[in-house]
Amino acid sequence: MLIGYNTNVPYKGEIYHVQTEDSGLKSPVIITLLYLKGTILASKKTSYSDLVASPDYKEKVRELMKEQHKAMLRELIAGKHTGEIQSPAKPENENIAPENTALGQTQDNAGKKAEPKTQIAKSLDDILLDYIIKRNK
Repeated sequence: MLIGYNTNVPYKGEIYHVQTEDSGLKSPVIITLLYLKGTILASKKTSYSDLVASPDYKEKVRELMKEQHKAMLRELIAGKHTGEIQSPAKPENENIAPENTALGQTQDNAGKKAEPKTQIAKSLDDILLDYIIKRNK
């Protein structure tokens, strides 16, 4: 059994708690729970029975735990479990449909293609979630 993650997240005036734990080799499941004031708002379970025979299963399970924990934090911030799911923004120019815009490119208000945006190795969400997890260890 690996030590899990516990993170308190202040969001919209409330303190949410995200807990991720390993059930151990007898029941190879990773469980993540989202709490608000002691009430479970959401849960995720992932079996890792297929990894148990692997010699480096601990590292793989640790990575699964981290990713599942971060996914729950992302969902919380996106409003998925608080009833505030953000709808995608409408294009500024109603004449330009999003499906006509190439991936990684934007169009300005005049309809001209702008330069492609460069990809960042880590998203801002990932950077913030890593910071939150490290801060709460």
